[in-house]
Amino acid sequence: MTDPRGSVAGLGGEHAADKDRLVALLAREWSEIAGLLAGLDDEQWARPVLPGWDVHDVVAHLVGTERALAGAALPQVTPGIELTGHVHNEIGRANEAWVRALRGLSNADLLAEFRAVTAQRLTALAAMTADDFDAPSWTPVGEATYARFMQVRLFDCWMHEQDIRAAIGVPGHEDGEAARQSLAEVTGALGYIIGKRGRAPDGSSVLIRLSGPIRRDLHVLVQGRARVVDAIEGAPTASLTLPSSLFLRLAGGRVDAQAALAEIELGGDLDLARQLATNLAFTI
Repeated sequence: MTDPRGSVAGLGGEHAADKDRLVALLAREWSEIAGLLAGLDDEQWARPVLPGWDVHDVVAHLVGTERALAGAALPQVTPGIELTGHVHNEIGRANEAWVRALRGLSNADLLAEFRAVTAQRLTALAAMTADDFDAPSWTPVGEATYARFMQVRLFDCWMHEQDIRAAIGVPGHEDGEAARQSLAEVTGALGYIIGKRGRAPDGSSVLIRLSGPIRRDLHVLVQGRARVVDAIEGAPTASLTLPSSLFLRLAGGRVDAQAALAEIELGGDLDLARQLATNLAFTI
């Protein structure tokens, strides 16, 4: 889940093409995940992915979220889940409830459930109008629109696909529209990441150069508050050069930032660059 400071992008009635694009991206992402899972053996399904969760648990989390969005009630185990360990808040408690409720399913049955619930959700999403997508909605990043919620869903699903790939040692799908949309999710929060998390001082500027598979220069200027800009004048105060895949995993809190420093080229004010590189995580 992303931080509430991410940007909000609504889709009005005149933006039906945007709604259709987002639904198509979700369809392709869910198909990508299902195809990946179909090739796993039982040992791979049991590999640890995130604190407290293995591959099976991550898939159960994805299934549970889509079941909830389809109208299913939260499993009754929720009140007994304490806010300790890897469960940090009420969203985490709900996520854990679904994981525990589905833990008894076989790998094959859970994959079948994933295919079924995502097909159900795609039918429901296709039936919605662009105005429905533009309607106010609760989202994990605060009150916004249903479209914003689905942007977060795409980011969450793509990140969990990458979690599974990292666990089983099968990299892939690190470029393309879903990856670029996920990068846009992080870019929307980059002012918060650099200004609040990284504590970049007022008057400083930062260049984050993504070396691939997505190649992009991200510029942040701190003037009262940190914000993403198209370009900065002169040399940046500090710079980071790293692969886009690593940048996204750092932003998602998936990688030990200190250990990842060896893979990041630091420039300019090295102390500030190191401080920024080790404080990129912003998800909850």
